[in-house]
Amino acid sequence: MQATVAEALQQIPGLAGLGDRDAQTLFGAAAVLRLDAGDTVFHAGAECRHFLIITQGSVRVTLNALSGRSVTLYRLERGDTCVLTTSCLMSSRRYPAEAHTETPVTALAMGRSTFDRGLEESAPFRRFVLGSFSRRLTGVIERMEAVALTPVEARLAALLLALDPGDGEVSITHQRLAEELGTAREVISRHLKRLEGAALLILGRGVVTLSDQAGLRAIAEEQPCG
Repeated sequence: MQATVAEALQQIPGLAGLGDRDAQTLFGAAAVLRLDAGDTVFHAGAECRHFLIITQGSVRVTLNALSGRSVTLYRLERGDTCVLTTSCLMSSRRYPAEAHTETPVTALAMGRSTFDRGLEESAPFRRFVLGSFSRRLTGVIERMEAVALTPVEARLAALLLALDPGDGEVSITHQRLAEELGTAREVISRHLKRLEGAALLILGRGVVTLSDQAGLRAIAEEQPCG
């Protein structure tokens, strides 16, 4: 096994139970994929040929509509696998969404035939793949539930609080907020203006200053619609 692959495996806690023999069999021919920020990992309609495990960096997976609207489905970080990639490999379907790197990314790339053999022959690898698949699928369902049932303003307040780096200055555009929340930019702009009018935040060019975090937290904790 390549030294770089062996080193990457050490960064994936979920594969800690993989024995040396399985590791050599499954990852002996694996490649270390390195991507720059802003690179495309896969696009809608593309054939899925490799199973990827992120060892460093962040990838954003999005679903884009014909209208031009885009929604963030989930992010992948260290130790994560992509539920769409796993699903496409297991069903021989093409990608229904796309993914781009947000930062420089390093990942392990395993060929399809090796992935299939690993599922059949290695219990630790199978547990890792199915466990990651289940967690990510649950996360996607919870996100869709929030989009359907939780008021936009509550989700917007919660997102701004989550993005706060600690100084109350959140660097983000209205368009990116809309993509994160699965709605239109105009809707986000309207709610931001309303929150600014309530003295909860201050809008700037590409930045949102959280001036009343307690007030935003109260909005974020609103109960979902019944």
